[in-house]
Amino acid sequence: MRKNLFIFSFMLVAVFLLTACGEGENDNKDNAEAEDKHWKEIQGKGEIVAGTSGTLIGASYYDENDELTGYTVEIMREVGKRLDLEVKFEIMGADDLATAINSGRIDVGANDATITEKNQEKFRFSEPYKYSYIVAAVRESDNSGIETLDDLEGKKAGGAATTIYSQIAEHFGAEVVTYGNAPNEAYLSDISTGRTDLVLNDYYLTKFGVAAFPDFDLHLHPTLKFNPTKQAIMMPKDASKLQEEINGALNSMREDGTLSELAKEFYEEDASKEPDVEVEIVEGLDF
Repeated sequence: MRKNLFIFSFMLVAVFLLTACGEGENDNKDNAEAEDKHWKEIQGKGEIVAGTSGTLIGASYYDENDELTGYTVEIMREVGKRLDLEVKFEIMGADDLATAINSGRIDVGANDATITEKNQEKFRFSEPYKYSYIVAAVRESDNSGIETLDDLEGKKAGGAATTIYSQIAEHFGAEVVTYGNAPNEAYLSDISTGRTDLVLNDYYLTKFGVAAFPDFDLHLHPTLKFNPTKQAIMMPKDASKLQEEINGALNSMREDGTLSELAKEFYEEDASKEPDVEVEIVEGLDF
C-alpha cells in the first residue's frame, strides 16, 4: 500500500513538473511570437510605414520640388532598401507619433525622436543615427532677455507639447505655446515678432531653421548649449525583431559611410558622430 502511495505521489509530481515546464515553454513561445509579430506583418505586406512631420528643416521637410526629404527621411528610405521593403511615410505632428505607433497606424516613428529613460519605458528604439545637443533660438537683438536657463521663468517657448524640449522649458518656468504640426517658419517668426521668446531644440534642426530665415530677428543663443542627445527610430515596445532588423541596416550604413554621407549632405556636419563640442550638463532633468 505504502509503495503504491509512493508511486502515485511521484506520478503527481511528475505531471506537475511537466505541466509547469509546458506552461513555461508556452509563455516563452507566446512572448517570442508577440515580439516577432510586427516584423512578420511588415514582411507580409512588403512595406514599412513611418510617421514623420515633414516640417523639420534638415531632417524631414519638403524641398523646392515639393518632395519629402531630409536626413531622417533618407535614412529611413535606405533602411527600407537594405531590408527589401517599400517605405511609406505618414505625415503627422510629433505629438501624434506615440498614439499612431500604439494604435498600429504606423510601424515606426522617423522624426528625430530623442532617446530618454522615460521614452524607453514605453517604446523601443533603434541604435542612434544622430548625436546632438540642446540649444535655443532667441531674438538676436536682445537674446530674448535670456542669459541662463533660469531666465526661462515667465518666458514663452514655442514647441510641441510632448517633446523633451517643451518639458525642459516648463521645468524652468516657461509657458509652452504649442503649434501642432506647423512649419519652422511659424515657430521662428513668432520669436522674431515677440509673440514667443524662444524655441529649445536640437542643435542641427535649430541651426538650419534659423539660417532659413535671415530676415528674422533671430539667432542661436551664444552660450546655451547643454545636455547631449541621441536620436533614433522609435517603434512598439514589443517589437524586438523589428529593432534587430533595423539596427542591422543602420550598423551597415555606419560601417560603409552612408550615415556620414547623408549627415554631411543635409547638415554640412557629421551628425552621425558625437559632436566635439563642450556642452553644459544640466542635472535634475528627469526625462
